Amino acid sequence: MLHEPKARMTNPAYVLPGAGPAIMELAKAARQGGVPESTLELVHLRASQINNCGFCVDFGAKNARKAGVSDEKLFAVAAWREAPYFSDEERAALALTEAATRLADASDAVPDDVWDAAADHFDEKQLASIVLTVAVTNLFNRINVTVRQPAGVGL
Repeated sequence: MLHEPKARMTNPAYVLPGAGPAIMELAKAARQGGVPESTLELVHLRASQINNCGFCVDFGAKNARKAGVSDEKLFAVAAWREAPYFSDEERAALALTEAATRLADASDAVPDDVWDAAADHFDEKQLASIVLTVAVTNLFNRINVTVRQPAGVGL
């Protein structure tokens, strides 16, 4: 028998007037920096994995596939450092994603070497896109984990 998980409450973004549309506008704006959609989907997926957001991992994997991310990358994104499937640009974006998601794990949360590697591959507009995508993903993760939004279930 399958367990049908249920969220603790309606997603807060839909409880407070204007919150959902504002968040979605920010998410849309974050995608306008010229970074390949496939890279931004990997960024979203990796941050969601770190934050244990089942809803966002499920949603992110499906969107990544639609954006052309290969199964090899999808299956290996949690171990991207050891996997041969990722470009130097993707590796730089994933390293920045991990640092910006794990802010409390180090005294120098986003070290210069991580930032500099990303800046070697992306211009300022692209970096803004990656940073905002990480931030919005972390916002989604924190909302969905807190209310226990189940994976595979619509909001």
